[in-house]
Amino acid sequence: MAKHQFQTEANQILNLMIHSLYSNKEIFIRELISNASDALDKLNMLVLTDDAYKGIAFSPRIDIVVDKETKTLTIKDSGIGMNEEDLMNNLGTIAKSGTKAFLENLTGDQKKDSNLIGQFGVGFYACFMVAHKVEVTTKKAGEDKAYLWTSKGDGEFDIEDASMEGHGTQIVMYLNEDDEEFLDSYRIENIIKKYSNHIPFPIFMDKEKYIPAKKDDEGNEIEPSKNEIENVQINRANALWTISKSEIKDEEYKDFYSTIAHSSEEPLAWMHNKAEGAIEYTTLFYIPSKAPMDLYRVDYQTGIKLYINRVFITDDEKELMPTYMRFLRGVIDSKDLPLNVSREILQSNAVMAKIRNASVKKVLSELAKIAKNDKEKYSTFFKEFGNVLKEGLYSDYGNREKILELMKFNTLESNEMVMFEDFLKNVDEEKKEIYYITGKTSLSMLKNSPALERFKSRNIDVLILNEEVDTIIFPMITEYKEYKFVHVSDAKFEESEEEKKAEEETSKTFEGLTKELKDILGDNVKSVETTFDLVDSPVKLKEDKEDPAYMMAKMMKQMGQDTGASAPAPILQINPKHELIIKLKDSADQNLIYDAAHVLLDQAKLFDGVELEDTADFISRLNRIISKAI
Repeated sequence: MAKHQFQTEANQILNLMIHSLYSNKEIFIRELISNASDALDKLNMLVLTDDAYKGIAFSPRIDIVVDKETKTLTIKDSGIGMNEEDLMNNLGTIAKSGTKAFLENLTGDQKKDSNLIGQFGVGFYACFMVAHKVEVTTKKAGEDKAYLWTSKGDGEFDIEDASMEGHGTQIVMYLNEDDEEFLDSYRIENIIKKYSNHIPFPIFMDKEKYIPAKKDDEGNEIEPSKNEIENVQINRANALWTISKSEIKDEEYKDFYSTIAHSSEEPLAWMHNKAEGAIEYTTLFYIPSKAPMDLYRVDYQTGIKLYINRVFITDDEKELMPTYMRFLRGVIDSKDLPLNVSREILQSNAVMAKIRNASVKKVLSELAKIAKNDKEKYSTFFKEFGNVLKEGLYSDYGNREKILELMKFNTLESNEMVMFEDFLKNVDEEKKEIYYITGKTSLSMLKNSPALERFKSRNIDVLILNEEVDTIIFPMITEYKEYKFVHVSDAKFEESEEEKKAEEETSKTFEGLTKELKDILGDNVKSVETTFDLVDSPVKLKEDKEDPAYMMAKMMKQMGQDTGASAPAPILQINPKHELIIKLKDSADQNLIYDAAHVLLDQAKLFDGVELEDTADFISRLNRIISKAI
């Protein structure tokens, strides 16, 4: 017998199971049945595709055994099984990188935390919610040695040699006194029907069957009534996605979701589609009601399982659906792919590409229906997954218009997010220009940006894009149908000849101040110029889009690369109508002008969400200016 220590994260999970999660304990059965099903799936695929497993008999079944005398509950399967290395990797450590995020995101909310268990591949440890000792006997298909893994959930586990007929895994749980409800066959059967009815393999359990008394023709009892034990299948064992939609109840869809998503929360929506013709396939996709915690991690866990003729192939292939749809959970089942398809072939396979493209269009179409028919539900969806869907504007050019139509935006004139089509209703139909502003700052700061003052004065609505992803995506979007996307800094409005002449004359009178401000600010600005776009603010910053350094930085950002190089110096624009600027022009106090130049530049930076390099210097200058004004 060899003693081993649990990996640190595994130990933390065990402590969580034993001491913290008391609600919804029944999910341990869902998790163990799900693991058993996965083991059967893996063996099924190997028997069909790997010559080394061709001689192995595949007789899939999962058995549940209740023993009230020993107070044990046993779940066993005839799946792939494990060898010693597998036991160490699967039951001694938690390899999934998201586990750290799982532990960091625990809230103390027992229901919420228990819903996270299966999402992070820690489902096996759920058995310690109800058991003070767990024994796992297992033998890997095609190998001779069997092993017994034992733990009391105390930070250690033992592995020793064992004997076992056939391959597979048997888990024996010695139940706590408080959890003897799970020795009730009726309770177990109800849990199976709730969570695992559509596991595609039969689940068997002994049940008592009442045999009525036998009587002769006169009614005399020949044989007394009795109860017999009968081993019966307690789940439907048919893949839900293969059943006609008309035969499936909403509750069945929800129960199946709980199995594949490892969640007790109801899905927000689902879409079940069967395609027939040149390519035959079935898809069943769910939209969760809550975003998984690894949604924005590079190593996120994909939620789509690929089956070929109901044979499980993989649930770890991110190419099955585009990354901007990584929130989906569900199944793709194809009849037109080879069973031994490799990951490399899968990524370039023409059939898979057609299934993927058609599935993407189907999901976008269903989302459009929800947006139109159930605004509250769509708002819930967009709050959870809107920014992920937005990534498709960058990565999926072919569906860009459909994705844009699914967007909700903050706008200059609206106090709440509006659908893109509703925003379009207020766009000038002659100019057909969609104005937008981006910035990594708060919504209120961006809405009050000096760059928007000329739009406010003209009652023109503007898209306010304050998410970090917007600064990367929207410079790439130039048009939608006949409409053009125009950044607010590039917007041009018609002016009369009289207005142009008046502005030229005003600019000349401020040439002395613009030169003086440029001399004071030096390399901090590219230039200082007058602008007539401002109404209430004294200054604003403008990027020189013709600057090669600016163009290179923009190109690198669009490629998702940050060189770390400093941004090109901006142009400082001053408002010649503002009282502060007029007073500076007429001032002879060089110290005041010097301080004001730096304060005005810092003010403009703050409005653009730029962090000041020297806050103390800004405050000192501001205090000197205030002192002179008092």
